[in-house]
This record gives sequence, C-alpha cells and structure tokens, in this order.
Amino acid sequence: MKYVSHETIAQKVCDAICEISLNCDEDVKKLIKEALDKEDSPIVRDALKSLVQNHELSPASRVPLCQDTGTTVVFAELGNNVRIIGATLFEAIEQGVIAAQKSLPMRASMYKDPLFNRENSGDNSPPILHIEHTHGDSLTLHIAQKGGGAENKSFMQMFTPSTTADDIIEYVINGVVNAGSQPCPPLVIGVGIGGNFEQAPLLAKRALMRKLALPHLLPQYSQMEAKILEGINKRGCGIQGLGGDLTAMAVHINTAPCHIASLPVAVNIDCHAHRHCTLRF
Repeated sequence: MKYVSHETIAQKVCDAICEISLNCDEDVKKLIKEALDKEDSPIVRDALKSLVQNHELSPASRVPLCQDTGTTVVFAELGNNVRIIGATLFEAIEQGVIAAQKSLPMRASMYKDPLFNRENSGDNSPPILHIEHTHGDSLTLHIAQKGGGAENKSFMQMFTPSTTADDIIEYVINGVVNAGSQPCPPLVIGVGIGGNFEQAPLLAKRALMRKLALPHLLPQYSQMEAKILEGINKRGCGIQGLGGDLTAMAVHINTAPCHIASLPVAVNIDCHAHRHCTLRF
C-alpha cells in the first residue's frame, strides 16, 4: 500500500497549474515558430510574432499566457493500492487549485451557481475531477486549464450506425470552421467517437491531453485525424481569424465501444494556449 498525503497532492497540483499557466507547451512553441518561418502575409506574421513574444514574456513576468486562466479539469488514474491521507482526492486537488489562484494573478472564473446566483467563488474552485480506478500503487493526474472561449465552441451529435468515416470527417471540419476565430486559433481538436451520450465528450476532452500531433495507433483513425486536420486548415480562418494555413495544430481521436443503435461523436476544442500536464505520485 502506498500512502500519499493530501498536502503533497495539493502542493504539486498548485505548482503544476502555475507552470502550465505561464509556460507554453514546447510542441506548440515549435509549431508556431515553424508557421512563422513559412508565412508570407504581414498581418499573419505579426500575429504569430505576438504569440512567440507572449510565450517569452509570460514566464519572465509571471503573468499567465491568457487572461482566461480556465477551469481546472483533472483525469485521475487511482491505483487500488494507493491511500490518500487527510482528505479526499477531490479536496486535495481543490486545495491546489485555490493555492495556485493565490500564487499567480489568475482571474477567478468559476461561478458557484450556473444560472440564478452567479456569484464568483473568488478562487477558481471547484475543479472538475474524473477518476479511473486502476491496479497498482500509483496515482496519476492529467491536468488541464480549459478556457471558456474554446469550450463554448465545442459540439456533439448522436449519429446513427449507418454513418461513415467521411460523414464524421465532414461533420468535424464544418463544426470547427463554423466556429471561426472565437476559440482563438491555432487550435487543438479532440474528437470522441463511441461510448454514449456522456462518455463521448469525455473521450474528446481526454484526447486533448495526448502529446501534440501524436497519431492514433490504429491507421484508420490516424488517417481520419490527418484528413480532418487538412480540411480544417484548407477551409479555416487561420491564426486568430487573420488568415494563413494554420487554423488547427493537431487533431486527436479517442474511441470507445458503443451501443448497436447509436454512434456518438463529440468534439472538444482547445485554444493555442493548450495548458496541460501530467503528475505522477
């Protein structure tokens, strides 16, 4: 049995949130610089240079990459031989979220009630936690700071089993292209295929945490990823809606078994900040 204190979890979550709020994913940096090297349009080059400059200034000034510091979303893999001491896993993560908000000038973005009493919690709590129970004595936390602008342009549809791969490809491309500049491109696109009504969006969100542009292991799905990415970039609005060839940086597909009568497809969009990391205990 492995024992992990809630203080340890809270501190590491706090540190992780601060890190990803200030330091851009290295794969994103590389793609942005590659796009800058290829781009001819002065206005698009200016936007790309601003992104590069933001990547440099944020950690130096300790001002987050984006003013929307996001909702904390955690996918946890909790081993059956792990015991958390002093608090529940959710409570430990929430403590880390609150500590991070106090450590950085992070905008408080969470309302306690979604509709009537929209009072701000004031500390970015609560987080959203999904737990998968696994074998062994390890605890893994996949953490994302998910901005509201990109989240608002995500979408889903319950298709029928007669739906083809080409139908899904066109559905995803059209949905992302129609979102325009509102999700703050260049984007990362997570696609969940299968499961049921609640699982497909989780598949899509979890797909965003894969290493950027790492293709699906199955060739039929990696081919779909490539076709969707190509279609979005041919028809999309470009960097921040200003044109160019880069509307999306990557498309990641996750799948799950589904009922014989349905074929759920969900698309979760992530902005260019793409704030995510993995902690292991």
